[in-house]
Amino acid sequence: MSDLKRTPLFNVYKKYGAKTIDFGGWDLPVQFSSIKAEHEAVRTKAGLFDVSHMGEIIINGADSLAFLQKMMTNDVAKVKDGRAQYTAMCNEQGGVIDDLLIYKFTDDNYLLVVNAANTEKDFEWLKQHAEGDVQIKDVSDSYAQLAIQGPLAEKILQKLTPDKDLQEIRFFAFDPHVQINGHEALVSRTGYTGEDGFEIYCQTEAAEPLWEAIMEAGKEEGLLPCGLGARDTLRFEANLVLYGQELSSKITPLEAGIGFAVKVDKEADFIGKSVLKAQKEHGIPRKLVGVEMIDRGIPRHGYQVYTNNELVGEITSGTQSPTLKKNIGLALIKSEASKTGNELEVEIRGKRLKAIIVPTPFYQKSK
Repeated sequence: MSDLKRTPLFNVYKKYGAKTIDFGGWDLPVQFSSIKAEHEAVRTKAGLFDVSHMGEIIINGADSLAFLQKMMTNDVAKVKDGRAQYTAMCNEQGGVIDDLLIYKFTDDNYLLVVNAANTEKDFEWLKQHAEGDVQIKDVSDSYAQLAIQGPLAEKILQKLTPDKDLQEIRFFAFDPHVQINGHEALVSRTGYTGEDGFEIYCQTEAAEPLWEAIMEAGKEEGLLPCGLGARDTLRFEANLVLYGQELSSKITPLEAGIGFAVKVDKEADFIGKSVLKAQKEHGIPRKLVGVEMIDRGIPRHGYQVYTNNELVGEITSGTQSPTLKKNIGLALIKSEASKTGNELEVEIRGKRLKAIIVPTPFYQKSK
C-alpha cells in the first residue's frame, strides 16, 4: 500500500498510459507518451496537465489586504478584483519561503495558490503572522486543478464553455463562475509553460469528468495528456523558476531574477523588505543566468560552475532543450562572473566542460 498522496485524477492515469513517480510525496505522472512528444504538443498544439497537487489557501476578513501586504513582496494593493498576481513570500533574511499566485475576489477575499510541497509550511507561516480580522483556511483538499496549455488551448476549451467567451479572460485575469460542460469552475488565463492557456480550479468530484470532456474536445486538435517531465522542460525553456531549485529559503527573489515581483517602494513593511531593499540599492551577490554548453554534456541541477579555476556557483536546472535542441541550463553564480558572453566551465562527471552565458528566456512564444 503506497503512502503517497494521490490527486482526484489518479484513477484516469492508467487509461492514458501514465508512468508515475514520487514527486514531493505525491504519486504523479512524469509522462504519458513521451516527454518530447508532450513538450512539442504544448508548443505547437495543446497539452492537458493534472496539477491538483498544488495547494490552495483562502484568506478573508476585513484586514486581509493589510495582512497580505505585510506577507508578500509584490504590491497586492495594485491587484483589481478578478485579477491574479505573481508574488514571493520571504523570511526575515530575504530568502524565499515560496513563490505563489494570489487571486483577488474582493479587498477582503483572496485565494492563494502555493507549491504543493510547501502548502503546510506556508499555511503555518501565514497563521503565525496573522493580525487583525483575518481568517486563513487551507482548502487544498476541496480543489482539483487542471491546466490546458498551448496555442490551441482556447479553441479547445471554448467548445465546452458556450456561455463564456474565453477571449474576455485576459492574461492574469480570471472568472470564478465558468460553466465547463455543466461543471462550475474558476478559470484563469495563467500557466507554467511559456504558452497561452488556462488553469481550471474545480471541485474534486468534477476533476475526472472535466478531464475526459477536455480530452474528447481536443481530439481533432491533437491535445495530449502531459506529465511533470514536459511541465519542467517547458517552464525551464521559458525561464520560469522552480521552488527548490532556482528559489529557496537561502536564495532571494532578486538573485533568482524575479525582481519584478518585489516592490521595495510600497508603503507596507513586508517581511524581508530591508534586506531586499539593500540588495536593490547595492547590488546582489549572486545572479541567475542562462548557460549554453559549448562542449558536449548536459548541465544538471547541483553541478558546479567555475571560471578561471574559481568555483563561482552551481547549476539550478538544466536539460537538452526539446525546442532548441541545445544543452542549456540555469546557473546561480557570483554576480561579477555573470556577464552575458562570459565563458564558464561546468563540472560534469569529473570533467570541466566549456559553456557560455546566454540571454534568457531561452524560448519566447511568438505573438
